[in-house]
Amino acid sequence: MIGLPKGLFEFQDECVNYLLEATSISSKKTTVVKAPTGAGKTIILLDYIDKYINNVNSNVSFVWFCPGKGNLEEQSQKKMKKHLPNRKSKNLQDAISVGFQSRETTFINWELVTNKNNKAVTETEWKNLFGRIAEAHRKGVEFILIIDEEHSNDTQKAKDIINSFAASYQVRVSATARENKLHNFYEIPEVDVINSGLITRALYINEGVEGSAKIDNEHSYLIELANNKRKEIAKEYENLDVEIRPLVLIQFPDMSDELITSIEETLDSMGYNYDNKLVAKWMSDNSDKINKEGIEKLDAQPVFLLMKQAVATGWDCPRAKILIKLRENMSEDFTIQTIGRLRRMPEAIHYENEILDNCYLYTFDEKYKESIRKEISNAFDVKRVFLKEKCKTFTLEKQMKDLDYDGIGERETYRSVFEFFNNKYNLSTAKANNKLILEAEGYSFTEELVRTARQGKFIKTDSILDSHVGSFIQTRREVNTHKNGIDLLHSIDTIKSAIGIKQGKLRAILERLFRDNSYNRDKLLNLNTKQFYAFVINNEHKLKEDFREATSQLASQVAFPSIVKTREFKIPERDLVKYDASETDVIEMLSNAYHEYPSSTLVDGIRSRPERLFERYCEDNDNIDWVYNNGDKGQEYFSIVYYDSFERKQWLFYPDYIVKLKNGDVWIIETKGGERKDGKSNNLDRQVANKFEAFKTYANDKNIKWGFVRDKNDILKINNTVYTESMSSEHWKPITTAF
Repeated sequence: MIGLPKGLFEFQDECVNYLLEATSISSKKTTVVKAPTGAGKTIILLDYIDKYINNVNSNVSFVWFCPGKGNLEEQSQKKMKKHLPNRKSKNLQDAISVGFQSRETTFINWELVTNKNNKAVTETEWKNLFGRIAEAHRKGVEFILIIDEEHSNDTQKAKDIINSFAASYQVRVSATARENKLHNFYEIPEVDVINSGLITRALYINEGVEGSAKIDNEHSYLIELANNKRKEIAKEYENLDVEIRPLVLIQFPDMSDELITSIEETLDSMGYNYDNKLVAKWMSDNSDKINKEGIEKLDAQPVFLLMKQAVATGWDCPRAKILIKLRENMSEDFTIQTIGRLRRMPEAIHYENEILDNCYLYTFDEKYKESIRKEISNAFDVKRVFLKEKCKTFTLEKQMKDLDYDGIGERETYRSVFEFFNNKYNLSTAKANNKLILEAEGYSFTEELVRTARQGKFIKTDSILDSHVGSFIQTRREVNTHKNGIDLLHSIDTIKSAIGIKQGKLRAILERLFRDNSYNRDKLLNLNTKQFYAFVINNEHKLKEDFREATSQLASQVAFPSIVKTREFKIPERDLVKYDASETDVIEMLSNAYHEYPSSTLVDGIRSRPERLFERYCEDNDNIDWVYNNGDKGQEYFSIVYYDSFERKQWLFYPDYIVKLKNGDVWIIETKGGERKDGKSNNLDRQVANKFEAFKTYANDKNIKWGFVRDKNDILKINNTVYTESMSSEHWKPITTAF
C-alpha cells in the first residue's frame, strides 16, 4: 500500500478504481485521464500500479514515460522509492542493460526517445532496447504503458517506441486531455482537487491593475504590483508562524535577451539581484542557471525566478504564488498549463486565509489557449504506406529556394508597400488628409499607449478560456521613447512575423512611411517620434494585416528565374498518412500511388472538402493510372518556388496532387477552397494568385499539364489560364473537361 499518513483523497481513490477496471475488463486498450495540475497524478498512478500488481496481474511490467526537459523521470522514480519502497523501479539504461521484468516500473524521459539531438542513447543501445522488449514478450511478460503529457511529444518516433512495446493497455494522463470516442475517458473534477486543499481556491488575474493608473513601463508596473503582493503574502505566512518564502516567477518569451537585461536592471534598482541571492535564473536545462539549486525548498532564499516557458513543463515549486507573464507580442498565446505552476498549495492544505489560499497572475497577454494538439482531440492515427512498383520510376524537376538570395533592396521594397497603401486607401501627398482617411479605416492615432488586460477571479483554471468570465480593462500611458523602445521592437517583430522581412529593414520602411524626421519626402504621414512609437505599437495588428495583404498582391513570377535551385523529385517509397481509426466500411483507394491507402483518410480534419472530392473523383475515374497526394512541407516532397510582391522574397508551395493518366499524361493539381452558394469564397490563401502564376510558369517551362481545382455545388472545376476568385468566370471549367 502506498505510504501516505492519511491515504488517498476520495477523488484519487475513485480514479485508481476506474483505472483498475479499465485496464482489466475493458475492451478499449487506451484510457485517458484528465487530471488538473496539482491533483497528485503521480500518487494516483503509483497507487494504481501497486494495486494492479497485487490484485489484477502480477506478470506485468509498467513503463512510465515522463514529460519535460528536466530529470523528471528521476523525480518520479524517487517518489516511487519513497511511497512504495518495496516496489522495484529502474531507468532506461537499466532496462537496456538487464531487460524488463514483471512487477517492476521503468521510468523513461520523453526527451531520450524523441529529441534527435539527444545522444544519451546510441543506435546500438536502441537496438538492444528493442531486443529487451522482445525478450520480455518471449518470457510472457505483459506491458502497461503510462504516458504522461504524451501530446507534447506526438512524433512518429514516439509512436514507434510506444508501438514496439505492444502493450496490453495504455494509460495517458494530461491536464488538457480531451475525450476520445476510441478510448476510455476519465476526468478528475477540479473542484474536488480544490476542496482537498491540494491546490488554491482560485486564481486572481491582474489584481490591482487600474485603467486610470499612470504606467511608464508595463513590465516595471507589473513587477511592482507582484512584489507588493509577494510582501503581503510573506507577512501572512509570518503571522501564522509558517516558514515559507513566497516566490515570484517571471516568465519570458523565447527570444527576449534585451527584455531579460531590462528586467534584471529593474529588479536590481529595487534591491533584488543575483549577488544577494534574492534573484534566481533558469533559462535552459543545462546552462544559464543562477541561484537555481534548491529553489524548490519552501524557505529558499530567492524571491524572484527568471525563467522561460520551455523549462516550466512538469516542474513543481509549491512556494511559487505569483506569475508575471511578459509579452513577446500581443499575438502570443498563453497556455493554461503554465498556470498549473502556481496552483499547488505549499503544505497541501488551505489556511482559511484569502491571501494565502489563492494565487496570482499578472500579464497584459490577451490570448489564452489549451496546450494540446488538434490531432489528439480529433483522434487521428498514423499508418505507414509503401509505394507501388509502377510509381517508383516517376520523376519530376522540383524547385527549391536559393538560400543566398535575400529579395530586393530596401528602396524597392519601400516602393511596393508605399504603392499598396496609396492604392488601398486612396492616399495623397496631403498628410493631414491621409491621417483622417487611415483613422476612418480603423487606425488609431492616440498619442498614448493603449493596452487591454484581463482581470478577475477564476476558480476553475480553464475558465480563463471563457471570455465571459472576469472582465477586460484598458490601460493607458504616455510614450517614453527610452522605456518603450522594447515595446516598439516587439511590435515590429509582430509585423515582420507575417511577411518574413528582417527587423532592421522593416523598421526603416515604417519610418520612411510615417515618421517626420526621415530624410524621405515621399511619405504618407509626418508623425513625430512619440507619435510614431504610439502609432506602430497601438496599430501592430492592423499594420500586420496590411503588410500581409501587401505581400499577396500579384507579383511577376519570372523576374528572377536564374536564382531558382532545382533537383530531381521522386515519390517517396514509404510515407506516413493520417487516418480516422473510428471510420467504418473502410476500403482501399486503388487509384492511390501507395498500397493499402485507406479511405479513412478522406475525413474532415485530415482532408479539406475539395481534397476529399478530388480524391474520390480520381478513384471513380477509369482514365487515371495513379494519384499521389504530395506532402505540405519537407525536402522529400515536390515543391515550386514563388515570389511575394513585397520583397520579391522566395517562398515554397507544395501542389497537392500529381496524377498520372493511363495515356501517359501527367497532371499536377493544387486544390483550394471553393465557392459557397451565396457566391462567397472559401479560399483562405492570400498568396493564391502568386502561386497560380508561378505554377503556370513552371508548367509551361516543363510542358506539364496543371491546374487549380476548387469546388462549387459539389462540382469540381479546374483553372489553368487566368486566376479569378469568382468561380462564375469562364476560366473555371468542369474538371471532366481535363481528365
